[in-house]
Amino acid sequence: MTGEVITTTPTRHRGTRFAVVTSALAITLILTCLVSLGSGQYLLSPAEIVGILLRATGLDSGWAPDNASASGVILTIRLPRLVLGVLVGAALAVSGVLMQAIFGNPLADAGVVGVSSGAALGAAASLTFGLAAFGMWMTPAMAFVGGLVAVLAVYFISRSGGRTEVVTLLLTGIAINAIGGAGMAFLTFLGTTSTREQIVFWQLGSLNGALWQNIALVAPLTAMGLVVALVVGQRLDLFALGERTARHLGLNVELLRITVIITVAVLVCAAVAFAGIIGFVGLVVPHLMRMLIGPAHRPLIIASAVGGALLVALADLVARTAVPLADMPIGMITALVGGPFFLWLLVRTRRRSGGWA
Repeated sequence: MTGEVITTTPTRHRGTRFAVVTSALAITLILTCLVSLGSGQYLLSPAEIVGILLRATGLDSGWAPDNASASGVILTIRLPRLVLGVLVGAALAVSGVLMQAIFGNPLADAGVVGVSSGAALGAAASLTFGLAAFGMWMTPAMAFVGGLVAVLAVYFISRSGGRTEVVTLLLTGIAINAIGGAGMAFLTFLGTTSTREQIVFWQLGSLNGALWQNIALVAPLTAMGLVVALVVGQRLDLFALGERTARHLGLNVELLRITVIITVAVLVCAAVAFAGIIGFVGLVVPHLMRMLIGPAHRPLIIASAVGGALLVALADLVARTAVPLADMPIGMITALVGGPFFLWLLVRTRRRSGGWA
């Protein structure tokens, strides 16, 4: 009589890890949002926050404070800032997943390779030359053009022999960041006092001054980018096998490449147009999620979106509360986390490849 050995498949293990990790991230994100809404110079309890939110939807639980200023602080200042941060974090993290997939390189990120700088340059040009007067979509549109030009330049310059070279990728990013920095400096010189302040705001990255009108633009762009990313997720799994293998399996590689590049430009545009340059989110989050749940792109996109939202929400909480009566640039917080992580990843990639590839 032979015994039957029942084993759990790797796919089931990965599915369980994905459910556990995503649930933990989502719960932590909700708790972080409650803490963020209640923290600051005007302290509020979680019950008061929930009461204010319920009252805003037409349901009065009796938990909301009678003071009208409390509702104003939550609904017009903290909540728009928090929602914008969640959207920006998700957009940057998913753009990082897509860039790493299409470049086939874990070092690809919108900030590292200069795509964020290109988008910020486009947005700054819109304000400096008065193009924003033609409509509220003009600034995001110019950010989209700048990000698209940057990502196309990075892609075609760093590709060689069907693969992306690490050194070329990093040097291309340095060059594009330098060009973007020079362009921002020139626009700062040409601009008025108001536009100069906004250009400095983009360079540092901040969620201060977030408005519901901004969210009305960022939300549909981010949602569209996330939907497209999920749709092409399985095709990215085939693309990871190599372009030649993917073509043999019937994948339209060129169409996938163009779709991903445009989607990255849309997501980066949505993040940069109103929050400035917030670096390393698209580098740190996808890599950590890949280590936790595996390389399958659809689960990776979902987990990275939640993880990116959590990282930016935490960074913004620190930026608002770490120094009394001050609002630190959120880009500085993410750089403090992402910079050392990037160095570790760079050394790790070099060791695995046996030298620079």
